[in-house]
Amino acid sequence: MTDAPRTAAAAFAEIPVTTLADVVGRGQVMDIGMRPLWSPVPRVAGAAFTVRCPPGDNLMLHAAIHRAEPGAVIVVESGDLDYALAGGNVCAVAQRRGVAAFVADGVIRDLAEVRELRFPVFARGVIPVPGSKKAVEPLNAPVRCAGVTVNAGDMVVADEEGVVVVPAARAEDALTAARAGLAEEADETLDDWEKAHRTRIDEILRAQGFEV
Repeated sequence: MTDAPRTAAAAFAEIPVTTLADVVGRGQVMDIGMRPLWSPVPRVAGAAFTVRCPPGDNLMLHAAIHRAEPGAVIVVESGDLDYALAGGNVCAVAQRRGVAAFVADGVIRDLAEVRELRFPVFARGVIPVPGSKKAVEPLNAPVRCAGVTVNAGDMVVADEEGVVVVPAARAEDALTAARAGLAEEADETLDDWEKAHRTRIDEILRAQGFEV
């Protein structure tokens, strides 16, 4: 990963996923099934390295760990809940090569090993059955992961709240907006928030004919 993506990743790692979700919208947030597989997981951010694995097969994810640049988040389209995409050794090698995390629309195995490594994996769960290694697919092609289209180089940010994908073309604007939102929140006391919140809620209720 070049200096520019590394700098961007470091900046996005400071932004909570909740703040980014407010900025980029629901369509860029992966579905509720994508969860960290151990806790407490650190927030991770990195440019997407995309992989497509057909059901029952994990060849291309295993190929990707030797090809993704340090700092990348490997994003896997699979949707398969019957066979593991990766296990402890694959995660260990990915971590050793500097991969920031796996975001996999599927399942893994060897969770105890992965947890001990403290390698961040966001996926749908675990299963002890390994997949096969037969299907060749292109790397860094557009993928669909947990309801979100991901292109190579998009910024992926994940923490215990979920996974957000910021398209590369929107990254600078999204970061600026997220920082502005955080700064505004930092300057607002709970009393200020409560007053503004009640005013807004009462206005909505009044507009619907509710006696406030």
